[in-house]
Amino acid sequence: MTWNDKLNETRQGLRNLNGAIPDTTRAFSAMGKTVKDGGTLDFKTKEFIALGISIAVRCEPCISLHVEALVKAGATREELGDVLAMSIQMGGGPAMMYAAKALECYDELTG
Repeated sequence: MTWNDKLNETRQGLRNLNGAIPDTTRAFSAMGKTVKDGGTLDFKTKEFIALGISIAVRCEPCISLHVEALVKAGATREELGDVLAMSIQMGGGPAMMYAAKALECYDELTG
């Protein structure tokens, strides 16, 4: 399964969840928008943080969504590499395996 397939599958799952619990998903989306639009850090930096957390908690759907957001925000492969290295340092061996997935996703979405 490609990363684009995984993104489509994740989006479909989120649409299904939206249909089942619309008030909760709208509230969560509003919180995400507020967090990403407000504050001192720029959007791209916040997405890098979210990617690092996604790797640390081993959430493959989260990795694909945040890598996609970073690609759209103009993140470079080198910037991504810095975040992956930091994620590995914080999360050890398991984080290294998910960092590899994040790099694979980036390469597919930019290739």
